[in-house]
Amino acid sequence: MALPTLDTLIGYPDGETRGTSTVLHREPLPDGRAAVLLDATPFHPLDPTWPDQGPDLGVLVTEAGPAPVLDCRIAASDGVELHLGEKLPVRLGTEGWAFVVAHIVDADAPIAEGDTVTAEVDEEHRRALSLGHTSCHLASLALNRALTGFWSKEIAADALGSPDFDQTAIASSRIRPHGSLDEYRLGKSLRKRGFDSARLVTELDAVAAAVNGTLAEWVTGEAAVRIRRDDRRLSTRRFWECELPEGHASIACGGTHATHLGELGSLTVTLGLDDDGATMRMITAQSA
Repeated sequence: MALPTLDTLIGYPDGETRGTSTVLHREPLPDGRAAVLLDATPFHPLDPTWPDQGPDLGVLVTEAGPAPVLDCRIAASDGVELHLGEKLPVRLGTEGWAFVVAHIVDADAPIAEGDTVTAEVDEEHRRALSLGHTSCHLASLALNRALTGFWSKEIAADALGSPDFDQTAIASSRIRPHGSLDEYRLGKSLRKRGFDSARLVTELDAVAAAVNGTLAEWVTGEAAVRIRRDDRRLSTRRFWECELPEGHASIACGGTHATHLGELGSLTVTLGLDDDGATMRMITAQSA
């Protein structure tokens, strides 16, 4: 069967963890495994462009039995070749390309093109990452708010109107079960944009306390969390949205999330610096 010419339809933005699909393509991989492409999937894949949230775990079930999904990644197809690697060859959504979810299975998995499969996501693993991702967004907004007075120049604002330190300084972000690890550059480039890195170093504990105070206020409510999107195609842009006391927050995001802030229970951050003070780490932890 030829490679798909249309995007995979995805259900995970709406919280789906189970769905019945048709196998459009199966391709052997150099490492001895195989990539399985479905017309639709509930599986959240790793996005190699910004790999903050890891892939869902679970199984693909056929009449011949279940096949564990060992990995799950966004891939691109030009109709001739499946591009499955550490980097997409074109920007997500580029015209003339299909963007697909590649479910990686063992080479001997009982799955063939044309099969009908039931895709079943590990719900416990999904929930832990979803709570972690929502926690990450809240922590970044609270951090921006706490650092408002550290800027001497005007920069782009975040979803709540604070100077967007998170997007300006972010070096990497990794969603963990029930939390996240974010790293921020505090070097010369950030200082040139008007940020007082030296003050942050001396006031780190006070900033962390301010962030945690804001988070404690936000998670006491039952504010709904939703993902806004125009359609179910993988390449369609999606936005995390939530009504916070400071206003409506909307952040471009391709991950999975809690359904309301009451699910988070308690939420705290810890801030730390590397040895030379050039990088700040924010560890966010959620607990029921």
